[in-house]
Amino acid sequence: MELQENVPVPVFTDVNRDLFMRKICPERRPAVLRGVCLGPCLEKWTVKYLGQKGGDKEVRIHVSAVPQMDFLHKNFEYKTLSFNEFVKRASEKQHSDFFLSEDESYYLRSLGEDVRKEPADLSKQFPELAGDFHIPQFFEPDRFFSSVFRISSCGLQLWTHYDVMDNLLAQVTGRKRVVLYSPQDALHLYLSGDKSEVLDIDSPDLKRFPEFVKAKRYECVLEPGDLLFIPALWFHNTLALQFGVGVNVFWRHLPADSYDKKDPYGNKDPVAATRALQALERALHTLDELPADHRDFYGRRMIQRIQKRTYCDSLLGTNAQEVSKTISPNSQLTQLD
Repeated sequence: MELQENVPVPVFTDVNRDLFMRKICPERRPAVLRGVCLGPCLEKWTVKYLGQKGGDKEVRIHVSAVPQMDFLHKNFEYKTLSFNEFVKRASEKQHSDFFLSEDESYYLRSLGEDVRKEPADLSKQFPELAGDFHIPQFFEPDRFFSSVFRISSCGLQLWTHYDVMDNLLAQVTGRKRVVLYSPQDALHLYLSGDKSEVLDIDSPDLKRFPEFVKAKRYECVLEPGDLLFIPALWFHNTLALQFGVGVNVFWRHLPADSYDKKDPYGNKDPVAATRALQALERALHTLDELPADHRDFYGRRMIQRIQKRTYCDSLLGTNAQEVSKTISPNSQLTQLD
C-alpha cells in the first residue's frame, strides 16, 4: 500500500483579526497566514544579532547525532551552552566544537523560569529579543498562554505530536516544512500519549505501522514571515529545511478551567478528557472480570456507544458507520491514553 497524496494547507494573505476570527479559526483546520506584521525580527534576527543579544545566557538544548529527533525513545541528550555559542553551532552544518559528532543537530525549545510551574514567555526569557517580535493579536489578551522561542539546525526533524491549545507558529528565519494530520486520523497514527510512534513519516515501516497509510497528510512549507495556524489536537511534524528561528504562540481557546493548571507546557489533555479516559480505564478493568467472549461482546457495545455519543460527522467527512468499519479489537483505540 502507498501513502496518501499530500493535501496542501490553504494560504490566506493580508489576514487581520476579523478575518481570522470570522473565517479561519472556526473552520478548525490548519492555515498558512501571509502578510501579517511580525515586527523587525524578520530583518534583525541574523545569527550575529541573536548571538550578541543573547550573549552568555545559558540555555538547555537538545543535541542529537541524527537529525530525526525521537522523544519517545530519547535519541538525543540534554546539554547546556551559552546562547551565543548555541546559535553559532546550530547555524553550522559541520562543527569544530561538538558533544556527540561533527554533524550533530541542535534544537532549542525555550522554557519558563521554573520549568515545572511557568510556561515559556519570550518577554521573560529573552527580553532583549522580545521587542523585535510582534505577537499577532488574533485572540483576547487574557487568553494568552505562552510564547515559545524555537531554534533548529538545518535538517532537524521533530516527532509528530499534538497540543491541546490553538497556536500560531511564526517562522521568522529559514524555511520549514510542516506535515499535519487531522485529529480524526488519530487511530492511524499509533499513539503513545500525545506522540506518534511513526518517526519516519516519509518512509514509514508499513509492516510495523500498516494503518498509517490511511492517515491523510496535509503539508506546507513556511517561508520567513509566514504564520501557521495549528488548531488544537492537530498532529504536526516539522522539518527545518534551513537553519531556522521561530516563535510558537499558544492561547486558551477553551475556558481556562478546562486545562490542567499544573501544565506549563500546554500539552496535557483537558481536565474533562483526562477524567473520561481514566473512567474508561476503570471500565476496561471491570470487563476483565468476564470471560473473553463476554469481554469482546461488551467491548464492542462500548465502542458503539462511544461512537454514537462523541463522533461528529461534519468533522469526519464521513459517517460513524463507515468509520466503525476501521475499528477492530486490535485497533489503536486503546492507545489513546
